[in-house]
Amino acid sequence: MKPINWRPLLGAAFLMATSAIGPGFLTQTAVFTAQLGASFGFIILLSIILDTIVQLNIWRIIAVTGLPAQQIANKLFKGLGYFIAFLVFLGGLAFNIGNIGGAGLGLAALFGIDSQYGAVISLLIALAIFIYKEATKLMDIFAKSLGILMIALMLYVAITSAPPLREVVIKSLAPTHFDFTALLTIVGGTVGGYITFAGAHRLLDTGISGTSQLASVNRGAASAIGIASIMRILLFLAAIGIVNKGFNLDEGNPAASVFKLASGEFGHKLFGLVMWSAAITSVIGSAYTSISFIRSFHPLVEKFQQHFIIVFILISGLIFIRFGQPVKTLIIAGALNGLILPISLSVILLASYKRKIVGHYKQPSWLTITGIIVILLMSWMGYKTISELLN
Repeated sequence: MKPINWRPLLGAAFLMATSAIGPGFLTQTAVFTAQLGASFGFIILLSIILDTIVQLNIWRIIAVTGLPAQQIANKLFKGLGYFIAFLVFLGGLAFNIGNIGGAGLGLAALFGIDSQYGAVISLLIALAIFIYKEATKLMDIFAKSLGILMIALMLYVAITSAPPLREVVIKSLAPTHFDFTALLTIVGGTVGGYITFAGAHRLLDTGISGTSQLASVNRGAASAIGIASIMRILLFLAAIGIVNKGFNLDEGNPAASVFKLASGEFGHKLFGLVMWSAAITSVIGSAYTSISFIRSFHPLVEKFQQHFIIVFILISGLIFIRFGQPVKTLIIAGALNGLILPISLSVILLASYKRKIVGHYKQPSWLTITGIIVILLMSWMGYKTISELLN
């Protein structure tokens, strides 16, 4: 067993976590806290378990094979990798449009500028990162720095809102309310679509692969979920503190109202900084991971990976600037990303039992069984979502 090198592991963990912590992540957490109260803590605990199962399955098999997900899929069934790459790429592009819009809103709240100008400024910052020669190293530093900043700011807001900790602990273990849709939504929002592969693909780029590295991979996957979960728990505590005092969250922007009600106008500025940090890191994570799904298909994409990432971000930004946030597209992309998780996880589990792919490696039975449970749950969510869209 090789010694653990935490630098690349934390880079991959923060990339995955900050990709998950986007505008939708903030909004969903605030909305479900308002609906379920302290009982939402139980759903968060369940989601952490399910998220960890997904990440351990996917990170381990990608590390063992030393191959990105699309190549594993192509080895399993010819052409399947192209299909999954198409889904991830399309979903990543659609959500990147929303993330750029979220970054614009963040700067608008922080500096009082027009959100369109904020989106353009954010777009230029994201492009600058990948224009830099050592882009991936800068990406890791950027994700770590803003990830730590978001957690620190969220901790401050959680403390100032004075949450009812005793009630939270009790109802997190013995809830009085439960919403199955809430559970599936936040699981999909944390490890759905491109997000589930962001950290694992980053590990491959740093040279971490093979069975000898599984201990490191396990810690990286657990760290990624831990970082994202800390942020969700702190936002939940901040929101429940506000709700417990009898305040109603603004339906138009529930996450912003948590910050403002907890810390006044200063809190509103903090929301702008957190929103921008969440959105811009999601832009970077989405672009990097989406291109990682197509770069193995042609030598030119591999050679000019940074250029393709720049074009991906630029197209996302231009679509937002020209048309604004296309709500219908984002809704469809949400359904699409909800389906990507059960499809991709099914592929990974099937591949884990093919000797031509994993060699003599044996996936732990408990990971396979729990992985199948997650697939069934997420498939049901995808079915329900598509049914609602078609009706």
